[in-house]
Amino acid sequence: MQQRLIIIGAGGFGREVHDWASDAIAAGAEWTVAGFLDDNPHALDGFDLPVGIIGHASTHQPNDDEVFVCAIGEPQIKLQIARSLRDRGATFTNVIHPTARIGQRNRLGVGLVLCPYSVITTNVTVGDFVSLNLHGTIGHDATVGDGCTLNNHTDITGWVQMGEGVFMGSHASVLPYARVGDYARIGAGSTVLRSAKPHTTIVGVPGKRLPSFDTPTKRAA
Repeated sequence: MQQRLIIIGAGGFGREVHDWASDAIAAGAEWTVAGFLDDNPHALDGFDLPVGIIGHASTHQPNDDEVFVCAIGEPQIKLQIARSLRDRGATFTNVIHPTARIGQRNRLGVGLVLCPYSVITTNVTVGDFVSLNLHGTIGHDATVGDGCTLNNHTDITGWVQMGEGVFMGSHASVLPYARVGDYARIGAGSTVLRSAKPHTTIVGVPGKRLPSFDTPTKRAA
């Protein structure tokens, strides 16, 4: 029985994942793309794809011949939807583009999306529902938690410890041995030198924490 791949999320990244999955099928992946789950029935209006939206992510009941991958960028939403489907019996697979490079002695979760020219080197641990976009790199001995979204040209270097649900903007970097807390956000082009606390936003080079909206600021004298 050939498995039917269902992509959760029919936005821009979902359409990209459709194309990367098609490339994986051409290279020998043993499933067919069945369509998308999205609570917006008009998400694909105006786009010419060979498959469409076949149901709502919030209500879909998985079948035995279905496997899933989550193509949602926002980590918290991605984890909520993916875990809810898994609780309903969904089986998740990895969509790995043929040009992605994966070294040896790695421990990889399920529901991963590894986009063209992404690289996972060696002795890396990656959780479930992680996306590594174009030319993104995870270096040796790093740990990446569930649900992280790592955008184009991101660089996670050696021995980094990254928590759950981290979002990295394009061209962001985390330097060796740095720790990034759960649901931290690293702005595009920014660099984390040592640490980023949970639920904070880091911007700039070197990266600095943005004040939260409820943090009082000093007035100029």
